[in-house]
Amino acid sequence: MKNLCRYLLYAACYVFIAVALVSCAGKASVKGTLDNAPDSEVIVKLLNINRYEVLDTLKTDKDGCFSYKVNVRKAQPEFIYLFYKDTKIASLLLETGDRVTVEADTLGSYTVSGSEESEKLMQVEKDLADFSMRFIALSDRLDNADAASPEADSLRRKMAEEYVRYYRGRLKYIMANPYSMTCIPVFFQMVGANMPVFGQQTDAIHFANVSDSLATLYPESRYVRALRQEADRRFRMLEMSAKLRTAQEVNYLDIEQPDVNGEKRRLSEVGAKVVLIHFWDPAQPAQKMFNNDVLKPLYGKYSSKGLEIFQVAITADKAGWARVVKEQGLDWINVCDGLGTASPVVAEYNLSSLPVSFVLSDDEMQEDRITDAASLNRVLSRLLK
Repeated sequence: MKNLCRYLLYAACYVFIAVALVSCAGKASVKGTLDNAPDSEVIVKLLNINRYEVLDTLKTDKDGCFSYKVNVRKAQPEFIYLFYKDTKIASLLLETGDRVTVEADTLGSYTVSGSEESEKLMQVEKDLADFSMRFIALSDRLDNADAASPEADSLRRKMAEEYVRYYRGRLKYIMANPYSMTCIPVFFQMVGANMPVFGQQTDAIHFANVSDSLATLYPESRYVRALRQEADRRFRMLEMSAKLRTAQEVNYLDIEQPDVNGEKRRLSEVGAKVVLIHFWDPAQPAQKMFNNDVLKPLYGKYSSKGLEIFQVAITADKAGWARVVKEQGLDWINVCDGLGTASPVVAEYNLSSLPVSFVLSDDEMQEDRITDAASLNRVLSRLLK
């Protein structure tokens, strides 16, 4: 009986210690003072990628002091913002174990200590505010000047110089701090309402480099994943722009995607007299029937006369697509990048619905509008007599 009591006592102690450890883990603490705002409300908000989520509303004491503890998972820093009414009074980037002190006023000026990342974020925001003030002041003067006057030309040059100077400064910052989460808001900074600081297509390279660096430290962070997605989107736009610059040379946009065996197939390398480019969704029964009822008979009739089919699946289910191709015995070229509607070809070929067909003849895109089996048959019979 005595041993049982001792065992229960030890077990209770272990449970207590475990609970205590859990309760202490994954927290960051914030203590602050809001000048001249006794008995006021401070709203705590979390940045969830592209929107704020209210975590709590705090009450300051008679001296304007407040405190709060934020749940922060290990290796998943959080962007936390403090508001007084509609005014942002502090921006924080918190990691587990941070003990931060904030001194703020109701107009938005603040200082922060106890968190190196939060101190960097504070400086990042101050630099943007200073630049924006100078840039907008020049813009206001330009609005009031005669557009054709020497003064307007001078103001435009000064605005361009301000932007280039700030952009280069931000590039220098992200290159010096590739492992700092503060690079993420830097990448999405705006001047005014609609002018991004990082708006050049080649900035995709910087987005990708920093997201790769941050992923080594914060692989589970939703902010890092969002940065990676934006890097990928910008790379697709960069690739599209490169294709558009060379589009006149071949009269169509090239496509390179893997086939069912994982081998990359390029539209420009098909080499047939006539190529039918057919975009489809393998999950749609009607479009699978089109393969059997229309494409197979046409391929059997015209393949010996120079027809090749380059069929592009728009789907994220690559396994399902490959299964349909094999089950239906589709002997022509079938490709799929597995990106679904995010595939670059959707925008490049302006695909608003499926299926869609285009015909290439001697590397020239034909102007015939293909709407059904009859119109497709007419085009092929004319080109492959």
